Amino acid sequence: MSLFGEFHVPSAAFALHKTLTALPEMAIEIERVVVTDEVLTPYFWVSGVRPSQFERAAGEDPTIEDVDKLDEFQDSALYRASWTNRVQSVLYVYTDLDAVILEAVGTDERWELRIRFDERDQLQVFQEYCQENRIAFSLQQLSELSQPKTGGQYGLTPKQQEALVTAWEHGYFETPRQSSLAEIAAELDITQQSLGKRIQRGHQSLIGNTLVVSSAYAAPDSPDPDLTH
Repeated sequence: MSLFGEFHVPSAAFALHKTLTALPEMAIEIERVVVTDEVLTPYFWVSGVRPSQFERAAGEDPTIEDVDKLDEFQDSALYRASWTNRVQSVLYVYTDLDAVILEAVGTDERWELRIRFDERDQLQVFQEYCQENRIAFSLQQLSELSQPKTGGQYGLTPKQQEALVTAWEHGYFETPRQSSLAEIAAELDITQQSLGKRIQRGHQSLIGNTLVVSSAYAAPDSPDPDLTH
């Protein structure tokens, strides 16, 4: 039975600490991580600073390389890069433990992570690894997939499920729509952009896990897009 652990870890013990420290007003949100021959390629959103500011700071960060901007919006930009072997905790999760980081949001103070483990023994091994290597992962909450029809069953994060269900309850998907994106965002106390991303990625995960039969589908591991709530 899958377990979902929510962890806090100081930014110094994870990735992009130097960049986050140099730009304390910035937030980084990892969308997904692609693993190829033990090379980790994260796709992530950067907000709170100009792309040029992030790129200059990231160029001096030893935990990341090959930074490539894929898209840019009014208040955020999407990047692809490669983690270096200095990010041992992330490498271990993916290549040795075979667990999955579902959500990861970083600020200059800490990273907030949500990790999926296939079984309890896997979680125990991860905790022992952190203790032995003095990695300050602090477990905040642990839950399990106990019912056959939950958002987690279909790759949804809890906040994506909340966004989709709230939108449905308020008639957002009806024709004509009974409420606007702005009204639903106000109900959830998040920005309209964050809500839009949650709904978009929630749809992507639902389709990838219900209508598409493919072991190569990677979108279910996308984290929640909200950076402030």
